[in-house]
Amino acid sequence: MLPFPPFPFLSQTDQENAVITGKLRQGLPALITALVASLPLSQVAHASYGIYVGSGLTEDGSVLLGGTGEEPSSHWLEIVPRANHPAGAMITVGATPEARLPARLSEVPQARETFRYITMNYSSYAGFPAPITNGGLNEHQVAIRDIWSPSRPELIEMTPADQTGPNYSDLARMALERASTAREAVEIIGALIDEYGYTTYGGNSHLIADPQEGWVVLQFAGGQGLWVAERLGPDDVRASYPGYIEEVPADYQSNPDFMGSDNLFSFARQQGWHDPASGSLNVDEVYGLGGIMRTPGTKYVSPAELEAELRDMVPVSVEDVMKMVRDPRIADDHAGYGQVAHLRQELANPSLALVWVAPTGSVTAPFVPWWVGVDSVPPEYGLHRYLTDNAAPTFINPDFQLQEATEFAGRLFKRLMYYTCAFPEEQLERVQSTLTAFEATMLEELPRIERIAALAYADSSELGSDVLTRFSHARAGDALELGRGLLAGIEAEVKTRHGIPQPPSDADINAGGKAVTCLVGADPDQPRD
Repeated sequence: MLPFPPFPFLSQTDQENAVITGKLRQGLPALITALVASLPLSQVAHASYGIYVGSGLTEDGSVLLGGTGEEPSSHWLEIVPRANHPAGAMITVGATPEARLPARLSEVPQARETFRYITMNYSSYAGFPAPITNGGLNEHQVAIRDIWSPSRPELIEMTPADQTGPNYSDLARMALERASTAREAVEIIGALIDEYGYTTYGGNSHLIADPQEGWVVLQFAGGQGLWVAERLGPDDVRASYPGYIEEVPADYQSNPDFMGSDNLFSFARQQGWHDPASGSLNVDEVYGLGGIMRTPGTKYVSPAELEAELRDMVPVSVEDVMKMVRDPRIADDHAGYGQVAHLRQELANPSLALVWVAPTGSVTAPFVPWWVGVDSVPPEYGLHRYLTDNAAPTFINPDFQLQEATEFAGRLFKRLMYYTCAFPEEQLERVQSTLTAFEATMLEELPRIERIAALAYADSSELGSDVLTRFSHARAGDALELGRGLLAGIEAEVKTRHGIPQPPSDADINAGGKAVTCLVGADPDQPRD
């Protein structure tokens, strides 16, 4: 029996079954397929997803990277400045014994210089020190999405209880701080794992992109330092939920489209999981769960279906990816925020690197544009105590008094989600059409604002930054005003039409259960054919 839950979406009984079926998987693929396919959506948590569209398939020749973070904790926007660090500076990485797979914290060297980047931080994941990140966008237009990717049960079982090394968040943050290209970000992640190890919660991946290309990077449980990466080119699309890689050639270390740990093939052969005569290695079959997480998937729409839909949209626009990230088949109460990085070639100034961010699940929240050159975040979009780890048993730090006094964007749009998703057949189209109209206005304004900012940057960096900051802050304020208006109208209508029922007296408000979703005419907890 496993003493801890390796997969956040499996109960302990399911885990024991997964270990057994994992050992028998070569002869019983249908059994393990049925196990995972039968998992209800409400059991899937802390997962996150990502969408990549290559430059050959987009409307303007840019690369688009979208997605969300799925964590039940507070999320807040942060712009981290470029910094210089003293020689010998160290940073703490990893997790604690309280993690789902126990670990201990360790230290790795900090880079002498770290780049400016935008990120959505969050406050809680079992045993992982806050603040935690799924990635973001840096000043070199390197964008990163962190996405779950479960390792096969035997790897979970062999993970050391005192594992050390960077965790998924550490890897994303250090890559943002240090990488000038997507390829370099992969090399940084791989080198960190090779030298310091990897702290896992059960397997993970990163989807990384720049204006030229993308990369999928998988890190595996087991304490063996296993990792692998695959390049995504201009004509590729990828929907990661979870992250996956299929065939990897035997010459992967000299192939420009692949990277990986030295033991990627040899360890699989030692375990009897890979036949050397087969040549290439199917990563999903050998180290993952055998394709069953991609088709049929664990959300109401599978990654394979999303990829087909993206190809049907070609040429894909920023609005198209926003719509996909907002899709109620995916964006529900689990989604802590939505994000779309617009990675463009030949920017007039590096500070014009752009990412659109929705402050909570984008099914009912607007995307607002944030450039790397923006110098601050409005207090309403910064750290608040709503859903923040350790908020309930403590009083506030007076340093945050005035910021906490402001309205929290995440809470505002979460309330709008709860009202809208209670009666989506009545409210969803109204809310989403209003949000897309608001975003369309900003998309029309952007070229002019960026031309003005480029001229201002030619005079001074302060002037350029001021142009971008004023625009982002103004639109962020408009987004709050829009949310207040929608919320007030829908709240009044719901109370008048339906009332607010009293919850059962013996119910636990934190008991979870079904995810709040805006799906109409479909039950996300029922398996699909």
